[in-house]
Amino acid sequence: MMESTPKINGSVNDGNHNRPTPAIHGPTNPMVTPLLTDLYQFTMAYAYWKAGKHNDRAVFDLYFRRNPFGGEYTVFAGLEECIRFIANFKLSKEEISFVRECLSPTCEDAFFDYLGGINCSDVEVYAIAEGSVVFPKVPLMRIEGPVAVVQLLETPFVNLINFASLVTTNAARHRFVAGKNKLLLEFGLRRAQGPDGGVGASRYCYMGGFDATSNCAAGKLFGIPLRGTHSHAFVSSFTGPDEITEKSLQSRDGSRVCNNFVDLTLMWLNKLKGLSSSEGVFGETNQSELAAFISYALAFPDNFLALVDTYDVMRSGIPNFCAVALALNDMGYIAKGIRLDSGDLAYLSCEARKFFHTIEKELRVSGFGKIGITASNDLNEETLDALNKQGHEVDSFGIGTNLVTCFSQPALGCVFKLVEINNQPRIKLSEDVSKVSIPCKKRSFRLYGKEGYALVDIMSGENEPPPKEGQRILCRHPFNESKRAYVVPQHVEELMKCYWPGSADKAREDLPTLEQIREHCMKQLERMRTDHMRRLNPTPYKVSVSAKLYEFIHFLWLNEAPVGELQ
Repeated sequence: MMESTPKINGSVNDGNHNRPTPAIHGPTNPMVTPLLTDLYQFTMAYAYWKAGKHNDRAVFDLYFRRNPFGGEYTVFAGLEECIRFIANFKLSKEEISFVRECLSPTCEDAFFDYLGGINCSDVEVYAIAEGSVVFPKVPLMRIEGPVAVVQLLETPFVNLINFASLVTTNAARHRFVAGKNKLLLEFGLRRAQGPDGGVGASRYCYMGGFDATSNCAAGKLFGIPLRGTHSHAFVSSFTGPDEITEKSLQSRDGSRVCNNFVDLTLMWLNKLKGLSSSEGVFGETNQSELAAFISYALAFPDNFLALVDTYDVMRSGIPNFCAVALALNDMGYIAKGIRLDSGDLAYLSCEARKFFHTIEKELRVSGFGKIGITASNDLNEETLDALNKQGHEVDSFGIGTNLVTCFSQPALGCVFKLVEINNQPRIKLSEDVSKVSIPCKKRSFRLYGKEGYALVDIMSGENEPPPKEGQRILCRHPFNESKRAYVVPQHVEELMKCYWPGSADKAREDLPTLEQIREHCMKQLERMRTDHMRRLNPTPYKVSVSAKLYEFIHFLWLNEAPVGELQ
């Protein structure tokens, strides 16, 4: 994936003064162009233009209606790619020619001249910070600008936010179940929905709390730490130690050389058979596996991590690994650990840990009991939770398919709704109350309680006075008149900030780095009550509107809904 050349400069609000910023590069994925949209966006653009409405000033909200995975929170992601997209939005002559071919031959030529001249210099984008914990109905982004132009942004924006937020949320949920101290590795590239899904998932899993990826392309593009060792194929490709030709290994400090590392390993393997915990556990281990481990250790003596379940974990894999690890220890190297990819992960990890501790105690090898244990094999939230309940000795988890494909829920369901045009609030009605939109240009706030946890999000009209710390405010459910509560916030946080001012004389927020977004995400999750975060029966987080906005929603609802007539 190549980034396009930067085009548009701006200024950044750093809290003290406006400063010039580097130009914003184009989208990471070169497929993200103005043509990455639905045909009806162009048909509507023509109809707006034909009616003389294309420059009407419109306000759209991008939000979602329901939290994914049966949970009660979502992590917002994809904002940076949206800003990269609009910063470089321009239809080429070739793209305009293609649009001409797709539309009716009755479309006037002047419309295509209009398409050639549009960009996003008259568009403003306000958004919640990427990596923030967010909730249904609260706008993630507010997009203001000429209605025809903003409609052309709808599909790519929804596309860029939907998957990114879904995967980031999935990663955050896995992190919550695994706990803060476990290493989480994303191994999903081969099972992802194509190259774009794979690279995007790696990026957003890291944002959501994973520590590393196996995806080299994502490592190069985004600076994500890489992890990976070898597969079962590498182990089964060997037949025995006799085929190892280069047997020498220099010590870690360079002071000496072991001329026959194979013999050193075999010596340690024989010693292991004399351990108290080895009796009846293993006799002759698989020699092809041993050869594979020795070869890998000779190639990567400072990063030796072995997959131990190709043949038999306890009777072959573990003792073979330990023999190689002890030989490496003699040469000043410390083995990284093992990976379990099948079987009873809780039981096998505990048995492996016991064996490591026995070696440390009986052979007096300091630190051997703390050798790392990684588990993989189609892990998901449920299996992580089950492992926690059973008790295990796994230090890191490699998670792939269920993580990157969002197997338990394939889509988030973001929507893009018109809430105001030419300063006139608009509402979308439905028999399904969850699909009724909240009209007008709004501000959003998060209210925090005495313990520092978020209590409620509240939306208010743009011109309403904001909530204040220590002052009681009435928070109302947008549609249910009986659900209401007074809140005295100890801290008030305004959620939406300007990330693209267009030609307006406003400073824009800087686009943070991936590391900064990840750090922000972790801090956000820490500020949520655990009952909102838990897997089973999480407590719903309250999303509300001000009393004034509540009254206006219902006034507009009654005003717009047709009155039936009974005969």
